[in-house]
Amino acid sequence: YCCMIMRINVDCNACCRKLRRIILRMKVIENHLIEKQQRRVCVFGRFEPADVAIKIKKKMNRRVEILEVQEMEGEVQNEGE
Repeated sequence: YCCMIMRINVDCNACCRKLRRIILRMKVIENHLIEKQQRRVCVFGRFEPADVAIKIKKKMNRRVEILEVQEMEGEVQNEGE
C-alpha cells in the first residue's frame, strides 16, 4: 500500500468533478481526498505512484506534481466501519 500527495491545479468545480471521476475509475486507488483550496490530491491504495500521476496528467491535460509518497507496511484495518 502507498499514500501519495500530488499538486494539481483544479480551479473550478467542473475540474474537481472530472478529477474525482478519473480517480474513481482507477481500480488500484482505494481512497482519495481532493483539497481544492490547497490544490492538493491525496490518494491511497496499491499502485505505482509514477503510473497514477502519468495517467491523471494525460486525462486531465494538466501538470501533476508529486509532493510526497509514503509506503505503508502490512495490512491496514479500517476501524469504526
